[in-house]
Amino acid sequence: MNIGEAAAASGVSAKMIRHYERIGLLPQAQRSAAGYRRYDERDVHTLRFVRHARDLGFPLERIRDLIGLWHDRERPSRQVKALAREHLAAIDAKLAELQAVKATLERLVQCCHGDERPDCPILDRLAGERPGG
Repeated sequence: MNIGEAAAASGVSAKMIRHYERIGLLPQAQRSAAGYRRYDERDVHTLRFVRHARDLGFPLERIRDLIGLWHDRERPSRQVKALAREHLAAIDAKLAELQAVKATLERLVQCCHGDERPDCPILDRLAGERPGG
């Protein structure tokens, strides 16, 4: 299949397919006599794997590791679990960070009168000032 067909079958855009080839996440495509990229079902399966891993937020380097483990039928599952746990810890850290940002923004919104007065603790905080001071 051509790149457009592979994109439609995998849910990965043609631009991203070319990018994944360029960075070595996907093997270089075979070429037709006219020089067009050609893909087979294995390529599409790999692209779906990458898309699902990206949907779970795995960074590209970890996806590279996961693909290697996926293709290695002798690998112990503990290696896969370790990568997933590492990613889960990163997500937990990001969630904690986002919750702290949310709490700060909620406090600022509560402090802002939202009326005709020009004073605004939200703008003060963005300018590096403490609200109310």
